[in-house]
Amino acid sequence: MSEVCCFTSATFAYLDRVRVLGQTLRQHHPDWVFCLCLSDQEPPGFVFDPSNEPLDYIVRVEDLGIRRLNSWIYEHDVVELCTAVKGQMLVQLLEQGAKKVVYLDPDIAILGSLAEIEHLLDRYNILLTPHQLIPDTKRDAIIDNEIGSLAYGIYNLGFVAVANRPEGMRFAYWWRDRLRDFCFDDVPRGLFTDQRWCDHVPSFFEDVHIMRDPGYNVASWNLSQRPLTINTAGEILVAGRPLRFFHFTKIDWVGETMLERYSAGQIEVFELIHWYKRLLKKHAVHGLPAQWWAYGHYSDGRPIPKEHRVAYRNRADLKSRFPEPFVCGANSLADYLTALMP
Repeated sequence: MSEVCCFTSATFAYLDRVRVLGQTLRQHHPDWVFCLCLSDQEPPGFVFDPSNEPLDYIVRVEDLGIRRLNSWIYEHDVVELCTAVKGQMLVQLLEQGAKKVVYLDPDIAILGSLAEIEHLLDRYNILLTPHQLIPDTKRDAIIDNEIGSLAYGIYNLGFVAVANRPEGMRFAYWWRDRLRDFCFDDVPRGLFTDQRWCDHVPSFFEDVHIMRDPGYNVASWNLSQRPLTINTAGEILVAGRPLRFFHFTKIDWVGETMLERYSAGQIEVFELIHWYKRLLKKHAVHGLPAQWWAYGHYSDGRPIPKEHRVAYRNRADLKSRFPEPFVCGANSLADYLTALMP
């Protein structure tokens, strides 16, 4: 296996983003292995040929060795599931011999060399990027960004990198176990999928490095303090440093609004958004039903309400009584919960 293995986690609905990530990663690091953890299944008539994708290989959720898989999947919505598998995938790659593992969210594009990450993993066991590097000064930005980090996590887990050493493995096993049991979007209870867990990392583990270079993981939540410029050589700079990767989170929704809010009218930000949208259009996923996710509905086609998943995850008796929660029919979970929550 290559010295560095990079992976992402997604469903077919995000395949356009995976393609952009893979394309831009290969432009800068063709020597890295790039793989996808896929938490989905093909809909009828949809043709998916991995050999035509910018991927070295794919690991499906059913290949991760997770016990009572269908029951476990049912407990999660699509974002929760694509996040929950990250810990198990990390462990699998390290156990298979990857010396250094880098996780990147599928809605990231690589715009510069990531060689520094490789070098840092020679010295450190775990690399993290915080949402903010310096304090905001305006009230709206403090509310959106600093208070937002208090609710959703200090570190953005759209990126994490781990070295295959005992302490890195100890982190991987811990993170896998926490995400297996507690990867839920439940902010009132102190949970936001994987992110809040990693607030513990600098206290729990040795040789953790917090990356303070502003060129890494640039996004809507830190753009207020990371101005983008383009120098005479055509290089994109962030607060004077080369841009390494940009996180286009929710670019077709609230994320784009936030980027525009904190761009301060910088034309460079809008050019970057338009560039990314052009790439998404180029790599569009054809033949996929709108809003497709294989685990988003019962076997009879009914969508699964969020409250059904929450009830199932919180009640051991339901897990015992309905080990195959997606299956419909007489005495099914779907009928039981629909009667309970009309």
